[in-house]
Amino acid sequence: MDLVLAMDLKGGLVVHGKRGQRRTYRPLTWGISPNAHPVSYLGIVRPALLYIADLDRIAGTGSHDQEVRGSARMVQRCYVDRGCRAPDDLLPGENIVNVIGTETAGADLSRYRSGILSLDVRNGCVIPHGRDPCDVLREVADLPLDGCLILDLGAVGTEEGLSAAPLAKYRAAYPGYLMFGGGIAGEPDLDLLFTEGFDGAVVATAVHRGLIPLDAVRRGSWS
Repeated sequence: MDLVLAMDLKGGLVVHGKRGQRRTYRPLTWGISPNAHPVSYLGIVRPALLYIADLDRIAGTGSHDQEVRGSARMVQRCYVDRGCRAPDDLLPGENIVNVIGTETAGADLSRYRSGILSLDVRNGCVIPHGRDPCDVLREVADLPLDGCLILDLGAVGTEEGLSAAPLAKYRAAYPGYLMFGGGIAGEPDLDLLFTEGFDGAVVATAVHRGLIPLDAVRRGSWS
């Protein structure tokens, strides 16, 4: 299973927060890296696989395209959510895989012909339309996407842990490459995702707290 380090960017810095409450996010200087500048941060953490959320561009207040491209060159693969609102918003670049978040992508997901679809979930429903994640997964199964990510925004940064029942439903609903992020508390949750047949896990807080081994993040895999 792929192990992907999440890195949120806001105001030119790597930031950390909880539950997707982006106004409260602050520079991440308490974890593995004491430096919140993206290139310096990545030079210390050295992940193999990276997920970047450009919070400013998602909110429509700015962009980190230069930082994203520089970061992508430092890893094997870089998933990027930059708040795509149309296919023209997809960012080309070395090692970049675009992430299309339901929060901003619009209702017609069939417009997108590549990338990872992020089902942005809050209180068990896909935002902004409040749909059941399994229904959305089944609907997009035949689209020419590279896979899907279930991102539990309400659990981000909380280390609340995962439950097997919803994970099994998600896996059964989508036959393609499937990732999960949000609330992963440590190694037992990674084992659970692996057992349930997920193809990737997106992690951050548990890594910085020492609950997920850094060497696994540097390998980019968990088994």
